[in-house]
Amino acid sequence: MTDSAPRPLVATLVSAPAEPCLDLAAIARARATLPEAEVAILSPSRAVDLHFIASEEADDHAQALRAALAGLPVDLVVQPSARRRKKLFLADMDSTMIGQECIDELADAVGLKAHVSAITERAMRGEIAFEPALRERVALLKGLDASSVDRLITERITLTGGGKALVATMKAHGAYTALVSGGFTVFTGPISAMIGFDMHRSNLLDIADGKFTGIVHEPILGKEAKRESLIELRTRFNLAHEDSLAVGDGANDLAMLGEAGLGVAFHAKPIVAEAAHTRIDHGDLSALIYFQGYRDEEIARSA
Repeated sequence: MTDSAPRPLVATLVSAPAEPCLDLAAIARARATLPEAEVAILSPSRAVDLHFIASEEADDHAQALRAALAGLPVDLVVQPSARRRKKLFLADMDSTMIGQECIDELADAVGLKAHVSAITERAMRGEIAFEPALRERVALLKGLDASSVDRLITERITLTGGGKALVATMKAHGAYTALVSGGFTVFTGPISAMIGFDMHRSNLLDIADGKFTGIVHEPILGKEAKRESLIELRTRFNLAHEDSLAVGDGANDLAMLGEAGLGVAFHAKPIVAEAAHTRIDHGDLSALIYFQGYRDEEIARSA
């Protein structure tokens, strides 16, 4: 399929931080698919823009570039040059902004991590509905001391590389940032503050006498609620569809990713990687900084 008229596009290539591989030879391999492209270096050996004019769909060029760079740890996106610097950013938390699934870590405290993790994996793959799966897992936490959350955040939770710089950079350039999770406020509150998000939204666990009761408050923030959060914030700030960026890894992120101007699957389950506008398979969240065309000198290093 082709568009009715040629338009300016940009292909952004980003190598994994630990394996910078975008040397002259790699860039030449990419340019062979886009012979008229103009090259702009965003980060030496790490990130490069290829600006070009085309009438073909962006996805066609993305497929050609992936084939040309096969074997290299490079993530990429092809998108319109206009409005690539986003004004609204929504992110999933578990296995996206952090490296863990918080409910699985809570389950470990009651000796049920393997069982709960198996349910989590099926839900994130879209094999079972998110809401009943969440209720089932939360019920298993009944009686767990709520104070265990603080210890888990300190001892178990790790922030994904590039996340703080991504949020800080977007905020420094006027964007609004939101952590929108199917997880729980006891985690999203402190974690959103650690990363620097403007707001957080998630599910509320019922607590009585300092212990989890095994009940999650309704309505559950699932797939549609994430999408509705994006629409709500986009409307609040009077933004165009193209002005939003969303990232996530699980099936409950699909509606949000589809609604965003740019929806990115992050080391995602297959159903998500296939449906998203583009994906990050090799690198960390800093790829989303370069996808927006920021150069190294424009990156905010701390929140």
